[in-house]
Amino acid sequence: MARVVVVGAGLGGLAAAARLAALGHDVTVCEQAETVGGKLGWFEHEGFAYDTGPSLLTWPDQLRRLFAATGAPLERSLELRPVGPTDHRFTDGSRLHLSDDLGPGWRRLLDRARRIWDVTEGPFLSSPLDGPRTLAGLAARRGGLRDVATIAPGTSLRALAEAHLDDPRHVALVDRMATYTGSDPRRAPAALASVLHLELTGGSWYTPGGLRRVVDAVADRARQRGARLLTGARVDEVLLEGGRAAGVRLADGRRLPADVVVANADAAALYGVRTPPGHRPLLPRASAARTRGARAALAATTPSLSGVVLLLALQGRTPDLAHHTVLFPDLARGGYDDEFDAVFGAGRRRGRPSAVPDPAVYVSAPDDPALRPHDDAEAWFVLVNAPRHAPHDPRAGVDWSAPGLADAYADHVLDVMARRGLDVRGRVLHREVRTPADLEAATGSLGGSIYGSSSNGARAAFLRPANRSPVPGLLLVGGSSHPGGGIPLVLASAAIAAGLVGAA
Repeated sequence: MARVVVVGAGLGGLAAAARLAALGHDVTVCEQAETVGGKLGWFEHEGFAYDTGPSLLTWPDQLRRLFAATGAPLERSLELRPVGPTDHRFTDGSRLHLSDDLGPGWRRLLDRARRIWDVTEGPFLSSPLDGPRTLAGLAARRGGLRDVATIAPGTSLRALAEAHLDDPRHVALVDRMATYTGSDPRRAPAALASVLHLELTGGSWYTPGGLRRVVDAVADRARQRGARLLTGARVDEVLLEGGRAAGVRLADGRRLPADVVVANADAAALYGVRTPPGHRPLLPRASAARTRGARAALAATTPSLSGVVLLLALQGRTPDLAHHTVLFPDLARGGYDDEFDAVFGAGRRRGRPSAVPDPAVYVSAPDDPALRPHDDAEAWFVLVNAPRHAPHDPRAGVDWSAPGLADAYADHVLDVMARRGLDVRGRVLHREVRTPADLEAATGSLGGSIYGSSSNGARAAFLRPANRSPVPGLLLVGGSSHPGGGIPLVLASAAIAAGLVGAA
């Protein structure tokens, strides 16, 4: 059995640690923060409590697979409750749900989404990435050319939606699937329609007490299987011996030897791509020649969008409020396209990313007594898409650390919500504002890019860092590596990485 050091105790690192420890490996997890969880954070204030990261759980089978592979079934550790469909609200007063029957075009699109899922789940989402050869391998299978045509690798998600749908509101529902990977639907591949199928058939789920309980349960499982979790233990360097990973050096100077290193860190920080001045990558210069191709592929991607979060402690209760609500901008005036232009510095805002003037607003408002001090109160997580934090390069993002910007933009978001029918400005007891700069500082995600690299571009999925790095003995896991971000894909990443340890 191997000695394994996992760098980072985000969900991907913890899930990989649990799987590897269950297989009998000697596993140590090193986390720079004082608590585990990474982007699945938690905040409490005067009886109010909030998940500060993911607030939507889909594809719970991935969690069930993890727990089945490492011991007792999931249900003995976590209670999962289904929640109602997301309430999508538009400026004309209409409201739609993904589960609505929106006509024959919508039904045809859902059938296409199902077929895309059937084609991609096994050979792509649950298997190691082999660059563009992954697509070539798919084409070589029996019926493979038909499968490739189903995926439509040269078609964007927006184009696929518009080929089936006439109503811009219905197109906007599909556009939202791109934001689940931090991407622009006008550039993201049609294959992301599979997310639509997954949410509709797998449902949306919640854990009483907050989705943070998922992290707690996975960390407990890792410890039960023998993994050691070290917090306040920042890794400064992956050590190399004879051209392969041989352990890590901690900030306090300690060296932890290993046969295999599993990096649950931002892949850009690991490889030294798009790093700010003075940033030292985790991999030493000695690996430069071997990692040249991986670095070039990552540099060719577009960083994912980030977000500004408002954690709102509210007095009173809101009638007719779903667990998940999206308030769309004015689609007739091109509001959604303007949002993506602002976030990515595209279109008429080319090269000038900016805080979104009229953003879509996502509200997560769990009706959970564990998150509020009494029944006449609510704890809301509010998220708007935002460009990444880039204080040294205004062409790449926004300096979210600029004095006054965070609070001014939070005020703007509350005003936008009020114009769209959710005016809570007079009910706010306390608010906490989290910007892309805060996300970068808390998790090491460069620029606060939530998903590492986006899916923008036909080749983006094949440029995402593979779980098997070019350095022998070094594996990648988590949202910035294959197959992507979000709870289910991060868990899939852990399963793939754990399966590669024997060959690392």
